[in-house]
Amino acid sequence: MSLFEDNKKRVIDDYERLINRKNAVADCYNGIYDRYVNPVLTADHAPYFWKYDMDPKTNPYFMERLGINAVLNSGALYMNGKYYLVARVEGNDRKSFFAVAESDKPTEGFRFHDYPVLLPDTEKEETNVYDMRLTQHEDGWIYGVFCSESKDKDSNDLSAAVAQAGIVRTKDLKTWERLPNLKSKSPQQRNVVLHPEFVDGKYAFYTRPQDDFIQTGSGGGVCFGLCEDINNPVICTEEVVISPRQYHTITEVKNGAGAVPIKTPKGWIHIAHGVRNTAAGLRYVIYVFATDLNNPSKLIASPSGLFIAPHKSERVGDVSNVCFTNGAVVTENNDVYIYYASSDTRLHVAATTIDKLMDYTFNTPSDPLRSVDCVKQRCELIKKNLEIMNK
Repeated sequence: MSLFEDNKKRVIDDYERLINRKNAVADCYNGIYDRYVNPVLTADHAPYFWKYDMDPKTNPYFMERLGINAVLNSGALYMNGKYYLVARVEGNDRKSFFAVAESDKPTEGFRFHDYPVLLPDTEKEETNVYDMRLTQHEDGWIYGVFCSESKDKDSNDLSAAVAQAGIVRTKDLKTWERLPNLKSKSPQQRNVVLHPEFVDGKYAFYTRPQDDFIQTGSGGGVCFGLCEDINNPVICTEEVVISPRQYHTITEVKNGAGAVPIKTPKGWIHIAHGVRNTAAGLRYVIYVFATDLNNPSKLIASPSGLFIAPHKSERVGDVSNVCFTNGAVVTENNDVYIYYASSDTRLHVAATTIDKLMDYTFNTPSDPLRSVDCVKQRCELIKKNLEIMNK
């Protein structure tokens, strides 16, 4: 066997072993959700024919030509008995693109479609795209809302950027129609999510206004605004803060919508992300809040603290100490699968149910916001438990 064939066989065999690897529930327990041991998508899940030139004449050593650095933040859909992830794939060149992976199982066996998503090139200043949220809207379309990033021409800093919310739609996850970017009063918009139902006959968006690409500035948190026409997407109402940033909490630096909100009998449950500063840099975690079924701009529950944080090896990666989600699905059995990335490197899954998610959201006490009151809150729980245990 030639060197080319030998190396090719090694790569293909490793790839097939990875795709067919079984996943199992991790042994950590909190009663809220089950984490799984293996990531569901990594850079190694990218098909080998995306990376290697398969022609021995032009690639005699079977070298990678176009490497993949990371596979992370994924929108998610459950449709016709299959699980679909539209992942952010980052090449070694640092550019991100979208690619669809599917599986018959929610926790393993995901294979990418042969080709990545080629977005219509309608935004000529756009340099990078990432973090697509997928909404099955009641109007019959599947919408993808993502970050459209371009160079900030008003700055001499080569890292300065402008972020806007790009919008595409599809019926089959194969053919994509690009709509204009969302317009609002904010100079920067990231982590925007489209609500799955009309609100007062309008399209509803969860936004995150920012003054700067990195710094939130006057942005107050996760906001809610309405849009008259999705083909001319302009936020026509005031962007009302529904999940505010708070001093000395997990959202003090910034927060943003994550997965498309989940409709439950008690309200819309939102799985979002919050950011705080530490001596080691920014720490991203996932948190939960709920809004009213009939008025999604009204906050009705806000459990204290984080929901998912990077755990063990999840803390290490390209951007360490980060946990981020922009996709979750609900099955016909009311099972919930939350797809979250760790450290901007790989994609994991946590499994729960609608009943557990409602229990957590509506029965977990909110944050009293001061240490003395947090201790009182914990002492009340301890007292109740000791009385039960000592009966």
